[in-house]
Amino acid sequence: MTKTALLLSFVSIGIFGQNFTKQDTLKGSNTEYRNFWDVKKYDITLEADYQTKSIKGSNKISFEITTDVVNPTFQIDLQQPMKTAKLKSSFAKNTTYKHEDDFIFIPTKRTFKKGEKLSITIDYEGNPVIAQKAPWDGGWIFTTDNNGNPWMTAADEGIGASIWLPCKDIWEDEPDYGISFKIITSKDLVGVANGKLIETKKLGKKTSYLWEVKNPINAYSIIPSIGKYVNFNETFDGEKGKLDLSYWVLDYNLDKAKKQFSQVKPMMKSFEYWFGAYPFYEDSYKIVESPHLGMEHQSNVAYGNRFENGYLGRDLSGSGVGLKWDFIIIHESGHEWFANNITAKDQADMWIHEAFTSYSETLYTESLFGKEDANAYVIGTRKAIQNDRPIIGKFGVRHEGSGDMYYKGANMLHTIRQVINDDEKFRQILRGLNKDFYHQTVTGKQIENYFIQKSGINLQSIFDQYLTTTYIPTLEYKQNGTKLEYRWTHTIKGFTMPLYLPSGESIIPKDTWQTTELKSFQPVEFSKNYYILYNKL
Repeated sequence: MTKTALLLSFVSIGIFGQNFTKQDTLKGSNTEYRNFWDVKKYDITLEADYQTKSIKGSNKISFEITTDVVNPTFQIDLQQPMKTAKLKSSFAKNTTYKHEDDFIFIPTKRTFKKGEKLSITIDYEGNPVIAQKAPWDGGWIFTTDNNGNPWMTAADEGIGASIWLPCKDIWEDEPDYGISFKIITSKDLVGVANGKLIETKKLGKKTSYLWEVKNPINAYSIIPSIGKYVNFNETFDGEKGKLDLSYWVLDYNLDKAKKQFSQVKPMMKSFEYWFGAYPFYEDSYKIVESPHLGMEHQSNVAYGNRFENGYLGRDLSGSGVGLKWDFIIIHESGHEWFANNITAKDQADMWIHEAFTSYSETLYTESLFGKEDANAYVIGTRKAIQNDRPIIGKFGVRHEGSGDMYYKGANMLHTIRQVINDDEKFRQILRGLNKDFYHQTVTGKQIENYFIQKSGINLQSIFDQYLTTTYIPTLEYKQNGTKLEYRWTHTIKGFTMPLYLPSGESIIPKDTWQTTELKSFQPVEFSKNYYILYNKL
């Protein structure tokens, strides 16, 4: 059996009662085939064919060797049924490779020195995986607009960009110097991608659109959109100067878009207040109409919310507040700070993306409609929490935790905000995260430790409770006159979280009965802003 065949044998490993394969490890871990080289840039070309539901193109992967290594094997990811048409490298005259299952292995017979700058160029072709329920399942979308024109794009956050693009498909390694992306279309269609449009060129009956991203970008954010697009632009006066805002929509939706996208500037003002400057001024901000609901593609936000407020016209909180704004504009744009600026190294820590971005909906609401509406919104979203499994997934195997990473995550942050009990300090922590982890991939522990350090409060048991268990902290209490007795149940050992009462008093419950004297004989009131349960005995 060859070395690569052995690697790809489906040897299952059990982790916490769930089986993962060697393939999962190759996809999700920084293995010996990945850990000695760092991607610097992708130079991509793409041409999609609507009739055959196929794509073809190339990717030049520029990288730097990070440690001295002898005879290594490189792993490039390209998932079936996509094919490698041609492969060449800058370090071998005749580069040998083997495309097996979802991986391209490139064995070498030489010594590589730290600091060497090299490249691998791969021509790819084939019929990519077709999404059945984009954006949730992932894949390419070949459809038509209302006028019968081809409309094509992809969504691949969970499944990975390598469903169509040969790349180093692991979250922790982003191309430091961004990408160039040339999309070739028929002359009656338009190709839109991340970043700024650098060049449009006529190629007989075809047109090429060259886009450029100057900043690091996660692979799943690299997305082409091809359709009968028209464009309009405006600018936002932000913290770093003038930010280009660019919108690409189907020609017959132009008027609707101009009206609905008026929410972008207030959103940008709110998020810059809470999170700091938009992280990609050099690459602009962009919304592109998509045939699926939406996705947070960096400087290239996919939008399919029918140009109406709410989530496809619904309020996810049930409070009525969620109908005051367009869910996809607000939520997916919030990801520019949490997911695109600050990116989790591993899908297991995807809560970094979704908890903060889901809470951005509350912060936006507070900016425009006040704190009462904001509290009503975030409290209302609790009805979506399942408490089915932990929010943190399994590391090293491309495994996400529970979908509770969205609104349980948001309510955890709202709870932590109550514990900090200082909104300005809380805001400065959010801004500090985006400054101190600017354009970085991080671990969840880094984020937790940052909150603990900057707040001056040991929040570790709170993070552990909400991220690693399915139990809702429950405060049992009984009152006799001014005497209040209370204790925690359904909590981890050592759970510590002070509660500030609406009366201005505070208590620090433990898992054993505590007693305090209240100022009043009136029945005690507790704040609904903590994501906990109250049980009066």
